[in-house]
Amino acid sequence: MSVTVVRFNLVEPGATPASLGARYQAAVEMARYADDRGITTVQTEEHHGVANNWLPSPFAFAGAVLGTTRRLAVTVSAVIGPLHDPLRLAEDIAVLDLLSGGRLVTVAGIGYRPEEYALFDVEWKRRGRLQDELLQTLLKAWTGEPFTFRGRTVRVTPRPCSEPHPLLLVGGSSRAAARRAARLGLPFFPSAHLPELEAYYKERLTEYGTEGWTLMPAAETPLLHLAEDPDRAWAVYGEHFLHEARTYASWQSGDIRSAVRSAATSVAELRAEGVYRVLTPDECVALDLDTCVLHPLAGGMPVDEGWRSLHLFCERVLPRLAA
Repeated sequence: MSVTVVRFNLVEPGATPASLGARYQAAVEMARYADDRGITTVQTEEHHGVANNWLPSPFAFAGAVLGTTRRLAVTVSAVIGPLHDPLRLAEDIAVLDLLSGGRLVTVAGIGYRPEEYALFDVEWKRRGRLQDELLQTLLKAWTGEPFTFRGRTVRVTPRPCSEPHPLLLVGGSSRAAARRAARLGLPFFPSAHLPELEAYYKERLTEYGTEGWTLMPAAETPLLHLAEDPDRAWAVYGEHFLHEARTYASWQSGDIRSAVRSAATSVAELRAEGVYRVLTPDECVALDLDTCVLHPLAGGMPVDEGWRSLHLFCERVLPRLAA
């Protein structure tokens, strides 16, 4: 059975508070609908100070989704660890873990946009050390026992319900990220299909005497949109996909590797590239993907069109994936 993911980043260029509020509320309603029909996961993410209103508060959004659903997991992929106070993040994740019965999954990365660090007055050059401190602090905090933090004794309550702790993965596309995960005995989430990095992580697990596992994107993990007429959807809504693709590409330097990376500069190029795909229900089933990532509100997609895509997927694709 395929893993099914509905992704939300709540992008909306030129949004008003009213339109963005409606988009947020629709996303929560979509999550409830997806949960009722057996979708596996809602995925969200974190970026700051973006003109198109990219979601900056993934845990607030996760709380809304977890509060209205019963079964699906919510994955924050990824939280930009060094931008967060370690103790407060430990509390927030513990509360969401208790609220959801352990359905929150957190992927911790260090990000790749210096301007986000500048916004929060966090030194870019210290990001690796700050990430180490954050991860170590989370693991200690969730025991509920006193520990030393920045030279003083602290204790974080409440304890989460998940054992031994809420699911926490280390994300990234570098050897440093793989080493960090192995050293702490945490699972590793490469940001792209990188078998050589997975092998390096396993070598480091042996070196450190720790245990862990890898959750790696498949070689092909396109972002999907469902439509009865893909040609029309590309013609009418292609600029939304292109806006998001170009925004994301503008942040990625040459050494950043991502499962969602586009070099397209036009809608036609984006369609030919295959990172974003508009498919009929039959075409989606025929792809036979291990992981289906539906992106119903991509790039500021009109909410009504997002609902059409989600309905098609849940009503005409999902039952055939489960068969």
